[in-house]
Amino acid sequence: MPPTFDLLVIGDANPDVIVGPLDTALAFGQREQLVDSGALTLGGSAAITACGAARLGLRVAFAGRVGDDGAGHYMRDRLVAHGVDVQGLRLDSGLPTPLTVIVTRGEDRAILTAPGTLAATSGRDVPPHLLTSARHLHAASFFLMPGLAADLPDLFDTARAAGATTSLDTNDDPSGRWDPAALAPVLARTDLLLPNAAEAHRLAGTDGTSVAAAAELLARQVPLVAVKNGADGALCHDGRTLLTTAGIRVTPRDAVGAGDSFNAGFLAGRLTGRPIAEALDLAAACGALSTRAAGGTTAQPTWDEALTHLTAHLTAHLTANLTANGDVPS
Repeated sequence: MPPTFDLLVIGDANPDVIVGPLDTALAFGQREQLVDSGALTLGGSAAITACGAARLGLRVAFAGRVGDDGAGHYMRDRLVAHGVDVQGLRLDSGLPTPLTVIVTRGEDRAILTAPGTLAATSGRDVPPHLLTSARHLHAASFFLMPGLAADLPDLFDTARAAGATTSLDTNDDPSGRWDPAALAPVLARTDLLLPNAAEAHRLAGTDGTSVAAAAELLARQVPLVAVKNGADGALCHDGRTLLTTAGIRVTPRDAVGAGDSFNAGFLAGRLTGRPIAEALDLAAACGALSTRAAGGTTAQPTWDEALTHLTAHLTAHLTANLTANGDVPS
């Protein structure tokens, strides 16, 4: 029987309240500071990735836990509106939905999260039939959900036994420990690791070296590493070959969730049979395009939109190179 879903995403789901940009330091002492904009939007690394993948045309299911409250119902409804199957989203009557406040300043941001149901989320929140009915299993926010993190080896084993591939985006570790002992059994079962540059350095223990060096070290632990590198694009390493992409240029409004949209693009590229280099280009385009509006999901591209922008960018880049080399007649 063919898989019901292309992708099962497990992890965090919470509303994001995004305000900014803040031009000065965050002030206490009951000071009120004005910013240009504010938005309430769907958040959580796993949830944003799920929405981005569905937007790109994949059949996506989500599993996790939110509170049985207004915020939890908002998250469920927004996931459904984005085309994500939520039969695996549990409503917890005893704990609140997580909530994140993001204060932006230039290209940086401060992230404040009230964890709510995050610590209580575990492998028991993932319906077994979903693990065996998806082509790929993606987990996010490893360090925010210790219960789920401890169960990931078994969840990955179950999915892989059914023929699925696996991926992990650890995201940041608020504790700063980046516990290698906790990560090791999960990485041993991970086919694709998707950190950003700062996370790659912390995971590899390579602060002060190049991002490529971090990716190469991590590729000794997992078959493929794809690293988001901000305005410099992205790169990936399979233990033998380094690939890079400059991505596409857009006028960014909000970078929240860009890495999660990158994840969605890379997974969509690979699950539709694209070579790694093409999946990397597509992922970088999806990440860049998602920054055109506030929030992680508002500007996520469709498959056709991503390919159109990517093709236009690659054509312009090729023409510029040919012109610079004197190969195009004036």
